[in-house]
Amino acid sequence: MKKTFAIALFPFVVLALGACSTGGAGADYDQAHARVVSASFQPNGIATLDYLTQDEANRLCSAADVAGKPLDEKTAKAIEEAALKTIKMPSDGKFIGDWKEGEKIAQSGRGLTWTDDAKTVNGGNCYNCHQMDKKEISFGNLGPSLYNYGKLRGVSDPDAPASKAVVEYTWGKLWNSRAYNACSQMPRAGHKGILNEKNLKDVMALLLDPKSPINQ
Repeated sequence: MKKTFAIALFPFVVLALGACSTGGAGADYDQAHARVVSASFQPNGIATLDYLTQDEANRLCSAADVAGKPLDEKTAKAIEEAALKTIKMPSDGKFIGDWKEGEKIAQSGRGLTWTDDAKTVNGGNCYNCHQMDKKEISFGNLGPSLYNYGKLRGVSDPDAPASKAVVEYTWGKLWNSRAYNACSQMPRAGHKGILNEKNLKDVMALLLDPKSPINQ
């Protein structure tokens, strides 16, 4: 096991040492890393190499993270405004689906990997980052707790005019979270095609339907 790990690391070590020997700064390391990544990853099944290409928002947020400081306000605002324009509201004007199906999506982490068939139904993997139903004891804490999400926001009827602002915000957050937080780590489920419109409606029901266990 250790021998295999050392061999796997060897190309990176060589490239990293090469970068050091040039006397260059971060750019050399970036180029060395890019070569290792390019040589190491290959398209396989439904997994292609498009995920290795950063969009501008990813690039700027990654650079800010490496620098250890947040984006400047102007840049962050520009990213959020661009993301907001990508949000597509439901084609039939209806936001709420079936919370039981939404729970299945929240529990599932399947889809989009090289081991999955193209027909595999994608999951949302929501519990990986959030507490949701109180009965579920396995959840992550990278994101905030979503327990009582709708209840805490006063949503007693998701279809009522009084709920419109919360409902539309929640839909937008699921579609492209960067519309509200430039460097959000939340998957852009709608924008990236991870979940389709029906999937999103079901997750919306899980979050906002008063009958959902989240709101009990």
